[in-house]
Amino acid sequence: MSLAELAARIRRHAYGQSGRFVLGVAGPPGAGKSTLARGIRDELNIAAGRAVAEVAPMDGFHLTNAQLRETGDLARKGEPDTFDAAGYVESLRALRETPLGAPFDWPTYSRELHEPVPGGAVFDGKRFVVTEGNYLLLDEGKWADVRPLLDEAWYLDVPRVIIEKRLLRRHIRGGRTAGDARAKVEHSDMLNARLVEHTRARADLILRKYGRGYRID
Repeated sequence: MSLAELAARIRRHAYGQSGRFVLGVAGPPGAGKSTLARGIRDELNIAAGRAVAEVAPMDGFHLTNAQLRETGDLARKGEPDTFDAAGYVESLRALRETPLGAPFDWPTYSRELHEPVPGGAVFDGKRFVVTEGNYLLLDEGKWADVRPLLDEAWYLDVPRVIIEKRLLRRHIRGGRTAGDARAKVEHSDMLNARLVEHTRARADLILRKYGRGYRID
């Protein structure tokens, strides 16, 4: 399916619904969730001829490096308890309930600064919310409160060998040495990936990248 076809699916499912429609894109680290989320947003906006959709990344709720350093958890950054899960759930619920037209700030994440950016995205008249992140379908702790807030949930599935290569490149581009990058992937990222793999059954749609589009598994 092309991005345009996937966006059309969202428009069909949102037809007749009042308020905002929230699509969740879940999957392991390095799966390409951000790329898919931005693509769906852009297709929805193109079809409407105006800005009707925006991305609300889960990564905006990373705990800051200072917070993680203080608790000795900086090396584990990216694991479920290194996010403000309660804050993410509260903000997602509030965004659903905020009337269209009223501005709502959402934090994003800077891969250059490696820190959350408060108010990086703003929702006002945008009806479609595309939220993406690793743990949207996790059924433990505060993360279990996310799934009921999603009108539809997709899981982006990618073979582990591809994920490992992507994450190594990402960490090296971010300033890590090759050795540090491999340690991060082996001892943190892939543990998270295996945890997330068990959540795929809670998705409405399981997708795999296929050429320029996606294949439904």
